[in-house]
Amino acid sequence: MAAIFEQVREAGGFLFVSGQTPLTETGAVPDDAGEQATVVIGKVRALLAGAGASLDDVVKVAYFLTDIGDLDAVRAALDAVLPHPRPAASLVEVSALVDPRFRVEIEATAYVGA
Repeated sequence: MAAIFEQVREAGGFLFVSGQTPLTETGAVPDDAGEQATVVIGKVRALLAGAGASLDDVVKVAYFLTDIGDLDAVRAALDAVLPHPRPAASLVEVSALVDPRFRVEIEATAYVGA
């Protein structure tokens, strides 16, 4: 089924990246939350690159975790790739994501100028 939304949308110099999940191109989903975060941020990075931006342009991220106990593993994975200064962030623990294998979903907002 095709998505009913855009993966990236530009408005007023901002790029809004839809929530990305850890489903890989092969249809696999890593078991580990840190590995899932690595897949997810890689997808965010690729979408930004396709729109002429990078992780350096990210000003806000929202993290959705199905288990707040995964936070340390997710932070470690993201700390390895997110530039300084860090973007503003929101973290929400949710009861479930669209696929029960998913433990992490991340959306991002980048500023690229008007």
